[in-house]
Amino acid sequence: MLLNSYMKKWARLVISVYICLMAGFFGSIFTSPSIPTWYEGLKKPDFSPPNWVFAPVWTSLFVLMGISLYFVWGKGLNKDVKKALFVFLTQLVLNVLWSFLFFGLQTPYYALIEIVMLWFAIAITVFKFFLIDKKAGLLLLPYIIWVTIATFLNYFVWILN
Repeated sequence: MLLNSYMKKWARLVISVYICLMAGFFGSIFTSPSIPTWYEGLKKPDFSPPNWVFAPVWTSLFVLMGISLYFVWGKGLNKDVKKALFVFLTQLVLNVLWSFLFFGLQTPYYALIEIVMLWFAIAITVFKFFLIDKKAGLLLLPYIIWVTIATFLNYFVWILN
C-alpha cells in the first residue's frame, strides 16, 4: 500500500514535469528555426540576453512549472484545485501561442498583445497556486519574472523594428 502511494506520487511528478516540458517542446518548434535567421537580424535592446541563455532558462522554468503543478495536483481535485489547474493549463497554452506569434509568424506586435495576456494568466496562476500550496506559488515566481523581462524585450523588439 505504501509502495503504491509512493509510485503514484512519482508518476504524478513525472507526468506534471512532462506536460510542461512538452509545452516547451511545442514552443521550440516555432522558436528554434527563427533564432539564427529572423531573430538574429532584429534590432534588440541592450538588455537582451545572449541567444544561448534562452534554452537553459526556459527548460529550468518548465521544470519548475511541472513541480509546481505536481504540488497543486497532489492536493486532490476539489473545486479550487480544478480552477487553478484550468488557469495553469490556460497560461501553458498561451506560452506556446506566444512562441507561435513571435517566432513562427514573426509578428512582435501581436506577440506583445498576447504576452500581456500570458503575464496576467501567470499572475492569476501564481495567486491561485499560492492559496493551495505556498511552495507551488513560490516556484512560479522565476517564471513570472522571466516573462516580465520577455514582455519588455518583446516591446522593444516591436518598437525598434
